[in-house]
Amino acid sequence: MGWLWAIIVGFVLGLLAKAIIPGKQHSPLWLTTIFGILGGIIGNALARAFGIASTPGIDWGRHVLQVVAAVVIVFLGDMAYMALRGNKQRA
Repeated sequence: MGWLWAIIVGFVLGLLAKAIIPGKQHSPLWLTTIFGILGGIIGNALARAFGIASTPGIDWGRHVLQVVAAVVIVFLGDMAYMALRGNKQRA
């Protein structure tokens, strides 16, 4: 069941990151979901490193770190996707 939650949270984080980033992103939905999953994993690792991984109530700090990590990964991943996609179209 943990992998299902990872996909759902990754999907939501990816869509949220796409909404935050200005302009149009060209990466497909499946790739955005993977970027969101990676953002969640990195956000959780950062929260553990900062000592805020588990707090009483809602873990706002962890969630903010997950969203920030997802925004960065979606932004960089979309740039890489467009660079690779652009090179394939010219060949």
